[in-house]
Amino acid sequence: MGEDADDRVYYVISDLHIGGDEQLEEVEFLDELLSFLDRLERTDEDAELVINGDAFGLWEITGVEGMAKFDVLEGTYPELFEQLRATGSNVPITLVPGNHDHELAAYDEYVDRFAEYNVDLVQQESITRRLDGQAIHFEHGHQQDPNNRIDEWGDPNVTPLGYYYNTIVTSRAGQLSDRGRYNWLKDVQAITPTERMPVWLLSKYFYREMNPLLRYALLPFLLLFNISAVLAVVAGLNIAGVWSTPVEWFTAFLGQFGTAGTALWFLLAINVSVAGLLLLVYIPLSLLRRDIKKTIDRFGIFETGITIDEEVPYVEAASEVFDERPDTRIFCYGHTHRPRLQQTDGGLLVNSGTWLKRLHRRDGIIGILPPVFYPTYQLSAVKIAVEQSGRIRVAYEEFEKPNPGPEELTLTERLLTLGRKPDPESPDAVVLDPDTGGSDAESTV
Repeated sequence: MGEDADDRVYYVISDLHIGGDEQLEEVEFLDELLSFLDRLERTDEDAELVINGDAFGLWEITGVEGMAKFDVLEGTYPELFEQLRATGSNVPITLVPGNHDHELAAYDEYVDRFAEYNVDLVQQESITRRLDGQAIHFEHGHQQDPNNRIDEWGDPNVTPLGYYYNTIVTSRAGQLSDRGRYNWLKDVQAITPTERMPVWLLSKYFYREMNPLLRYALLPFLLLFNISAVLAVVAGLNIAGVWSTPVEWFTAFLGQFGTAGTALWFLLAINVSVAGLLLLVYIPLSLLRRDIKKTIDRFGIFETGITIDEEVPYVEAASEVFDERPDTRIFCYGHTHRPRLQQTDGGLLVNSGTWLKRLHRRDGIIGILPPVFYPTYQLSAVKIAVEQSGRIRVAYEEFEKPNPGPEELTLTERLLTLGRKPDPESPDAVVLDPDTGGSDAESTV
């Protein structure tokens, strides 16, 4: 369907991750998605919607197996499926499996069930569409990720490393999320790269779950730790009789402020004492850690990391496609959750991003406070169409959704990120020149 429609407009979305155990059932962008689908239902364009993988979080649905997962989706999101039916009656909807919903490629019955809602499920790793005599390659992108690669495509028993992480960690987070002081644990699926998860857990524990009295008691110490560490060194020099001038001057200075100065002196004294003890422990442990790391690296015990390069594997995969099929100009993928337009030799790489919440790490400016993970939305669809000039234009259409920071962050987190709120922007549109094979960037319209 649509393979020979040279004048067609293609809309591409991916990584919706709809569905999951308990709290993961909530789709925070459902209204925006329904609005977008409603618009396509009413459009006069010769358009096609490509959902390029991970539309559904089937790995995260652990209570049932096989086709019963479709029954769960159908029963949980009736409004979405009815809108898909209505939209699909006007424009073709093509669904490509990803890693989280690889089961769509494993059971033929899914094809018939989706067809009832006017959705064409293609049980292949990739598809090709044509536009103005040139080809567009679509794949989800997980086949370039060793941790999520499906070696036996269509086999429901294939379980890469990512499968275990999501069926055990992510699904469990959905089951436990509402037990916290705030329903935050379900956002674990928005953490990328995965190794940030322990730091994110520490951050949310400190700012959300820790007893408020304990947190506010620790704040002065953590904020002043850097200063306290310096003062600890100075105090050590004073005790050793090497240099006492700074301590004498500082004591005299605080003495001018009476009771307030005395209180500050005691606070700093406690901070300095603790910081000094931590420094005494940290220095030998740091040397030991460095030596152990060198030994591990020398033996190559951990040669394969969890994090996969978000650029190189896809550039290499796209180059192979461009070399094997010279008429292919666009390599469109998802998986990394990072909107991206990258020009390479032979064509253009396009990443369709995600509709999930995105969490931006903001490290503390002073002290040793845990980083803040600031939440935003960057809802968009990639639009690929031919301009009146005859050139192919690739651009992002954004859909407004207020960032949840004010509601989801504590007062402390908001204060620590003043002036540092993330403002993610979609890449500028790119126009492909069919004659020269080149491309030009332009401002997004």
